[in-house]
Amino acid sequence: MGGSVVTHVQTFDAPPDAALPPEDVPRLRLVLIGQMEAWTLGSMSVLPRSRKARALLAILAMAGGATVPRARLADLLWSRRGVEQQRGSLRQAVHELGESLAPAGVPLLLPTRETLALRKDLVWTDAVEVLRPGPSQPETLDLLTGEFLSDLDGVDRAFDGWLAEQRRRLQEAAVTRANALLASAGGPRAMLAAARRLVEIDPLQEAGWRALIRAQSDLGDRAGALAAYEQCRTLLHTRFGAAPSPETERLVRALCGTAATGAAEAPLVTSLGTAAPKRPATRGARLGVLPLRILGVETEEHLAVGLAEEITTALSRFRWLFIANSASLAAAASRSGEVAAAQDLGLDFLLAGTVQRSGTRVRVSLRLTDLRPPETIVWSQRFEREADDMLTLQDETAAELVARIDPEILLIEAERAGTRRSVSGTAYDLVLRAIPALHQLDRESFLEAGSLLERATSLEPDYAPAFSWHAYWHLFLVGQGWAEDSYAFVEAERLAKRAMALDPQDAQALTVFGHVSAFLHHRLREARTLHERALALNPNLAMAWVFSGMTESYLGEHERALQRLDRYKRLSPLHPHSFFFDAARGIPLLLQKRHEEAAETGRQAIALQPAISYPYKFLLSALGHLGEREEAAALRRRLAEIEPDFSVERASRRNPMARAEDRAHYEEGLRLAGLE
Repeated sequence: MGGSVVTHVQTFDAPPDAALPPEDVPRLRLVLIGQMEAWTLGSMSVLPRSRKARALLAILAMAGGATVPRARLADLLWSRRGVEQQRGSLRQAVHELGESLAPAGVPLLLPTRETLALRKDLVWTDAVEVLRPGPSQPETLDLLTGEFLSDLDGVDRAFDGWLAEQRRRLQEAAVTRANALLASAGGPRAMLAAARRLVEIDPLQEAGWRALIRAQSDLGDRAGALAAYEQCRTLLHTRFGAAPSPETERLVRALCGTAATGAAEAPLVTSLGTAAPKRPATRGARLGVLPLRILGVETEEHLAVGLAEEITTALSRFRWLFIANSASLAAAASRSGEVAAAQDLGLDFLLAGTVQRSGTRVRVSLRLTDLRPPETIVWSQRFEREADDMLTLQDETAAELVARIDPEILLIEAERAGTRRSVSGTAYDLVLRAIPALHQLDRESFLEAGSLLERATSLEPDYAPAFSWHAYWHLFLVGQGWAEDSYAFVEAERLAKRAMALDPQDAQALTVFGHVSAFLHHRLREARTLHERALALNPNLAMAWVFSGMTESYLGEHERALQRLDRYKRLSPLHPHSFFFDAARGIPLLLQKRHEEAAETGRQAIALQPAISYPYKFLLSALGHLGEREEAAALRRRLAEIEPDFSVERASRRNPMARAEDRAHYEEGLRLAGLE
């Protein structure tokens, strides 16, 4: 059985020795954290086609060069089959794996009749680096950009158990290293960075939250310290129904200038609520979610409670929103009324609603009230679902709710900031005043928005959203053809990196950096990793689904791209940036040669916002392939008013598409449309 495998693996042709790097240079780079990837030195993807062969490669890599019995591999990957079937399936997987790894140029598998191993001296694996004993270095923690083998769940029941064990090992190793880095941190800035790493890896590490609160306070950012406390408190409540420890409470009371009086002390949220003007409201909107009221006799109480908790958890993923503890809010509301309790806690918005079950259907009605005078219901929505799976119902309702309510609150806040007579001295206010220009795309007001965002980053250099929005602004600047030189490319990356460094848990900062990497710098693999991490942090962020979909299309994964763009549309069909987000479908449709659909997508996007140049370009290409000369000529004239210098050569230079055939199809369409 094993002999034929050995012979096959060892007889792959290798390039001439003169073309090979030194023997001690790794020939294979494996990415197991996040979606699995396998790359040769020449940047050729050698990832096996089948999931079983990928799982086999992962098991051997995590063995760190040690031999793994074939019987063990068979049991992990084909646990429900008989011995003979296991052996035959393993032989096939080994054959596929050997063929996939052949471009590395040297044999990487070490097979015997009874065992298999992977040459550890010629293979670099990210997860192995995290587990490697040695000094605690931040670089190894930087490798943790997602869940271990996030795309290989369900290969086999036994393999799922192996996956769970590896994920536990990585989590423990990462927490140990992050705690060591925190313990050795010198000064508040180093402590802040180390504490952020720790709570990012394991948000339940309360010592990390205390260090984060203390470091923010030592740096003079009292608002940031209180925001960190609220994140910690919300997390503990939603996960375990518990409150922060007395040690954490004492630390924050000392920060607030209130004396600790022992265990019988009133809840901290009450004392914080009396100091609303000093809270971190100047860095985001404050929102409370009340438990949903039950209508009808068929509705179970746990459904109303579960929905409210799921909504609270989902909203807390949006870093610019500060979410009050629902239990504390409900208790206060029972004493003084809903609106009075919310105002006492310094909230800007209150989300309330009802849930009603009738037979197999559940109806959830929600309303958002702006609590600032005059109190106004500013948004309402009804969701209806089948009640056969309560957990799915809660997840889907919460996902769609928060994806729609986040941009609504942002626009309300932006409108309020724009109507103030006096100019606030906060970066948050400046960012809000800049945001409408990103929707309007009037060149004069757009350039003024850039000045506002630059002032915001200068005024508060530790405020991540200011840097993220400024990087986003640069994406439009380049996309519209308004950037005068390559400085905009460099500046967009600097701003995006700064935003991510300031808040590694901000999904918007990560996905903006991902789009900067893909669209401006054509670093598509890096971009994919950033988008995956953003979606892991906040799976309800519409922008992340759109930018991830665009990157997938640039990589040639057009069907995957459309699936991601469909997900955005289900979450937030009326997003304020739908003129841009909807247009993203045009590229994968065009490159799949679905020219009529691509053209219709472009027409609809232009109808929503005639000032954005992006849809004009793929629409022109689609019209060229369709032979629609007259419409193409009219479109060229309109595009020239927005971006006079656009040409096929300019399109080719900026084109981030990885596949030569995709680039050729796009550019050929532009030529057929009459563009030079």
